[in-house]
Amino acid sequence: MIRLFVALGLPDDIRARLDAIAAGVPGADWVESDNYHLTLRFVGETQEDKAEDLAYALMAIRHKPFDIELAGVGHFKTGDEVRALWAGVKHSDALDMLHRKVDEACRKEGFPNEARKFLPHVTLARLDGAPLGKVQDFLIENALFKAGPIRIDSFALYSSLRRQGGAVYTEEAAFFLRD
Repeated sequence: MIRLFVALGLPDDIRARLDAIAAGVPGADWVESDNYHLTLRFVGETQEDKAEDLAYALMAIRHKPFDIELAGVGHFKTGDEVRALWAGVKHSDALDMLHRKVDEACRKEGFPNEARKFLPHVTLARLDGAPLGKVQDFLIENALFKAGPIRIDSFALYSSLRRQGGAVYTEEAAFFLRD
């Protein structure tokens, strides 16, 4: 079994900009710079032969290259507890269309629909009991964060291996955007 997701990688200059704001919340488990990405579709645990079939389906996607911009920061909560901090993505019709095409390829290969609505973001940190005041300070201090434009000319299928100290992501296959 292999744990998979489809995502956009980020260039080094954007990773550096994200690293520059990834601080100030005690107890936050900050994402390693090499692991920054924008998830298009979580696939989950799958057999290796199904992963290969999915890669072929993703290879068939046709989509023009486009630009995105990161804008603002936010958080995910469970009940009253903040669980993650993220950098947002300015709305992009092209990004939404690519997401739909990736989602359709996954469904055609028999992967179930995602339960969550697509909210493009780059996860910066996972939290477990972080002080709410420090989280609020982070959100206020970085509310006007912007980075980009970022040229999107490819996407990739990644595997995720959970390890103590954080997950390790490996690009399994890259797919270049074209008409």
